[in-house]
Formats: sequence, structure tokens, C-alpha cells
Amino acid sequence: MLIRTATSSASARPCRTNPTPRRLEHAVRSALAVAGAAALLAGCGGGGTTTTSASTPASTPSSSTPSSTAATQPATVLPRDVVNAPIKIASTTAGPVGYREVGTGSPVLLITGLSASMDDWQPDFVAGLAAAGHTVVVFDNAGVGQTAALPSPLTITAMADQTSALISALRLGRPAVLGWSMGGMIAQALTVLHPAQVSKLILAATQPGTGDALPVPAAAAAALVSGNPAEVLSVLFPPSAAAAAQAYAIGILRYPGFYQASSAIVADQTVAVRQWIAGGDPAGRRLGQIKIPTLVADGTLDRFNPVANDRMLVAAVPGATLILYPGAGHAFLFQDSASFLPSVERFLGAS
Repeated sequence: MLIRTATSSASARPCRTNPTPRRLEHAVRSALAVAGAAALLAGCGGGGTTTTSASTPASTPSSSTPSSTAATQPATVLPRDVVNAPIKIASTTAGPVGYREVGTGSPVLLITGLSASMDDWQPDFVAGLAAAGHTVVVFDNAGVGQTAALPSPLTITAMADQTSALISALRLGRPAVLGWSMGGMIAQALTVLHPAQVSKLILAATQPGTGDALPVPAAAAAALVSGNPAEVLSVLFPPSAAAAAQAYAIGILRYPGFYQASSAIVADQTVAVRQWIAGGDPAGRRLGQIKIPTLVADGTLDRFNPVANDRMLVAAVPGATLILYPGAGHAFLFQDSASFLPSVERFLGAS
């Protein structure tokens, strides 16, 4: 196995104690589940140099199928384009699914995680993908927002099937798929059950469903679903990344009417996640059947997903590549987006 090490040239940004507008501070303090502001992040820490290590995949990457809106030159896409993109409703065989779409070019589908809505994707991150020449589609999982709920008990497989129905309804062909946390579980099941619908797979801070994964630490699990902004952010970002946590919170609060999953849906999702990690979802035990290029990435300080699970995932998926970001947490993809986005683009552009 060849190991490559790359060092980011980005310097640490100074910590600002209170740049948040009053209306955002009020919204954060009031009720938003995954949000926060400087007042909730008393200790502002500086970032350091980011190092990533990656193994070279053994499999031959396949090309993604461009969408019908593909352009020869990437369009300019800004964060404001992301937050102002209207929520649309796709009519699928698994019921209506709420989604947003920005950019033009080869399609990239983002699948979000436990308790989240499509508003939990940081606008800068989505804009960065779209500006690189992609049609980026974000959507709500079952029972969230305007997406139809699925029969109980909810499973990762059922959510993957609904995601497959969305791909068909939007005629995305074979998009690249990026799944974060629970979204990574859905992405794995989607690839196993509907292999013709995924060209490349990116698994961010997620667990294998083989039954061998380490469980989510109880304290982290409780904090993530607590509804307390400070506790949620403490799971997503380590203490040294307070500035990144603040930037994330400010970013997602730009979405009009920011929302998340209801407590009832979060409870259902939690059961589905536990079943997956325990090996109780049949799709999770078939990861060896994944034959497309796969990138696994995480932060070394992920409180929700122990790094040992990332290594198990790489071992279970033939030819998978692993990138770990030292000093980053569960939301490493936003904390280290300056390094992660170029890595994603290199992966998607490989042939």
C-alpha cells in the first residue's frame, strides 16, 4: 500500500470574538439544533497545519455520467446562490422528496446525516463543489422537510431505496455520491443495492455496516441529538477548531427558515443507525461487492465515529482510499474544506 502525505499551505485564521449579527445570535440562542455563535464558543482556538495521508486505490476509476445541463466551463457559483436556491419537490416512486440543485456539470449527490436537513450543508462547501463544474443536488432524508416518511421501522436500506428513486426521478444517471455520517451509511447501501446509479463514492465520517464497527460513544450520541447548539458543535468540531465551528454555524443560518428533523424522526433514524452499525441491515454486510472508486475520509478527532471504523471501512471496500485530517472532527469536511474540496475534485476527475 502506497501512502502519500500532503500538507496544506493554508494558514490559521485569527479568531474573532463576535462577528455574528444580532438576528443570527438570537436565532442560535433560541432553538436551532445545529447552530451556534461566538457567545456559545467562549474559547476560540487557532487552526494549524493540516496533514492528510492517503492510500492509492487499486481499482480502476469509472467515469460519471454528465447531466443534461453539463457545461464546457464551470459556472461561477457563490454561497448566496446556494442559500437562495429554491427547494423543489421531486415526485418519486418512494413519495415526494424535497431537494435543491445548484451548478452545472457532472452530477454530485450529497446525502446528509442524523437529525439533519439539507440546510446542514455549509453553503461555502456546496458552492465550492458547484464552482468546480458540478451539478450539486442536496435533499432531505425520509420524513424530513417535505420528503415523504417511510414505513416503520425505518432502515438505512429503505432510505437508500428512496435515494435511488430520487436519482431516477431527476434523471441524474450515475452521479458521484458523497455521504456524511448517517448519509455515508445510506450511500454505502445505495451503492450495494443500486450499483448502476453510482459512479464514484465518497464516505465522510461514517461507519461500515459489517457488524464489526465500534459503536458511537454514548456521550457523543447524546450530545448530537440534544438540541443544545453548544453540545452539538462540540461533537462536530474539536475545541481547537472553534473558529471553524463558528463559521459553519453562521453559514447554515443563512438558509431562509433553517430547519431540521423532528424528534420523532431523529428517534427513528437513531434506531436505523444502531441496526446498521450492529450488522443488522443486510446491505451493510455486502460492502465487498462495491466495485467503484471509493474515497473514505474523516478527522482524527472525530468524537462520533472512532477512526478505527474508517480503517475497517477501507478494508471492507476493495481498492478504497483513506484520507485522515489530523486535528479535525466529525465535520472535518467543513473544518478542512480548503484541503478536502481539492482532494474530492482530484478524486472525481481521476480516470
